[in-house]
Order: sequence, then C-alpha cells, then structure tokens
Amino acid sequence: MKIDILTLFPEMFAPLKTSIIGRAVESGKLDINVIDIRDYTLDKHNKCDDTPFGGGAGMVMMAQPIASAIEAVDKEHKARRIFMSPRGRTFNQKTVLEYGKEEHLLLLCGHYEGVDQRVIDLFIDEELSIGDFVLTGGEIPAMAVVDAVARYVDGVINQESLSQESFASGLLEYPQYTRPQEFMGLKVPEVLLSGHHANIEKWRKEQSIEITKKNRPDLLK
Repeated sequence: MKIDILTLFPEMFAPLKTSIIGRAVESGKLDINVIDIRDYTLDKHNKCDDTPFGGGAGMVMMAQPIASAIEAVDKEHKARRIFMSPRGRTFNQKTVLEYGKEEHLLLLCGHYEGVDQRVIDLFIDEELSIGDFVLTGGEIPAMAVVDAVARYVDGVINQESLSQESFASGLLEYPQYTRPQEFMGLKVPEVLLSGHHANIEKWRKEQSIEITKKNRPDLLK
C-alpha cells in the first residue's frame, strides 16, 4: 500500500519511522511518503496561508500550494484523497477495513483555520474526522489513520492478533496478563493458567461482553 501525506509540518511524522510501522516501511510492505506542501508554493517567501475572505480569526491555507502538491504526487487521481477535518465523517473500524482495501491513499493535513474550500471541491474525495473534537491540525489524525489502516496490510501484523482484538468481533478485547503470576497482591485468573483452551475461550468471551457493557454499551445494540 502507498500512502502520501501532505502537510506543512513533515517533522511531526517521525513516529511513523519507528516500531511496527517503521519496520513495515523498511521491509517494503508499506510505502509512506510525507510531502512538504511548502515545497510547492509559488510565493517567493514560501507563504502557504493568508487571511480569510469575509474576515475572521486565524489564517487559511492557500489553494495553490496544496493543489500543486496533489497534482505532483497523484496527477492521474489514482489515490483515494482524504482531507483530515473535524467536519468529516467519523473514522471507525469499518472505515479502517474499507481503506485497507485501497492501493493508494492520499491524506491532506489542514492547519490553522483550515484550507481554501476550492481545494476540497476540486481535489478531495472525502473529509474524515477522528472524533467530535478539534485539534491544531490534521497531522495527529493522519497518523492515527495510517497506523490503524497499516495494521491490515498483509504481513504487517499477525492475523491471529487482528482477529482477537477490540472491534474485530463487535466486542471490546478481554483482559491480558503476563508474568509474574502475582503483582502487588493481584493474581492472574486461574483459568488462564489451567491450559484448558475451551474454558479460556469461554472466560475471554464473558470478559469481552462485560467490558463492552461497561465501556461501550452502544456496541451491543
């Protein structure tokens, strides 16, 4: 899978070079490109934002640098182009699986008060939000999307892990334990030490249901 990320702050994406995602990139399973929008501005001072027409607080990212950057990396519009925006549809596990089927994603990160609407109208396929709150820019949401979607690229994560985690079955994941068997007076549940796989699976299912009832009862409807 190829993922292009357009941003004014490419240095924010250093975490994608580490851990599981970093190893997937190094092994060629993922192709992640972080594009600096400032490289495409025609302004001699590298300006990429200006005051909004009609007045208002803050600055708006200009259309030209973004449009030029998108055309440079996806001239034939083969990518699914996504603008990270608090007014977009909400990102969830269903969206993760949907995006996981794509060969090429392009993520546009807004900043300041947003981007010129004409860029969205002309170049963007959809707007996407990671929740009902506002951040200073689209960089953190873009990283969340990349991390979540990349896990479903073949070879990035063990398939057994994917099948047993939260949301995979419509429930939240059961509790996990490792050594030591007792920590600060709390012991690992005996069933997990029994070696009886059927009982372990039953216990895990019961725990998943209880945790889902407590934290996300809406998932049980």
